Amino acid sequence: MDRRKSLKLIATGAIASPLVLDSCKNPTDSNEKSSNSAFNLDRSPDELLLEKKILEQGNFFSQQEMATLTVLVDIIIPADEISESASKAGVPAFLDFIVRDMPSHQIPMRGGLRWLDMHCMKLFNQPFVGCSSTEQLLIIDQIAYPEKAAKSVQQGVSFFTLLRNLTATGFYTSQVGVKDLGYAGNQPNQWNGVPAEILNSYGLAYSEKDQKECIRYDNQA
Repeated sequence: MDRRKSLKLIATGAIASPLVLDSCKNPTDSNEKSSNSAFNLDRSPDELLLEKKILEQGNFFSQQEMATLTVLVDIIIPADEISESASKAGVPAFLDFIVRDMPSHQIPMRGGLRWLDMHCMKLFNQPFVGCSSTEQLLIIDQIAYPEKAAKSVQQGVSFFTLLRNLTATGFYTSQVGVKDLGYAGNQPNQWNGVPAEILNSYGLAYSEKDQKECIRYDNQA
């Protein structure tokens, strides 16, 4: 299945939140406050206050967790001939923001990352980021298909399903993702006036002034 078709379907039904680009910090930075937050998008005063409060919490994920998430999101949406990868679109930072905005995701996400590392340690004696690409994909194949997954990896399945949904949301609400969709936004119409046959049926016609000053797109297609 084409990955973009499937991911666009996921994004359609997932949450929509603003993409906030924030740099990774090490674990000792987690409690630091951000004083340089600025928003250029339209926001109500209450929204601005809420987003400022969220950013001032400092990063939720540790440096190790962010490194793992960066690898995972690029497995879900890698770069191709159309667009950049999920990490280049700022998805890891989006994930860090969204778990602060929606705290109910914090335990499932952090618990899932811990499960993933423990599972990799059992199989390869390495955390996920220390595994080879082949080993990483082998693990992902175990948890990416809920209908095929073994009962022993159900925690991993739940984690990866949540991560995949959030990754698609973050990617397709970013500039990179919107461009990938080919969405052009609202475009001005070019109205060529009421068709002559309709005007004739009512005994009407445009005057020369109308043609010159109002109907401007007759020769522009």
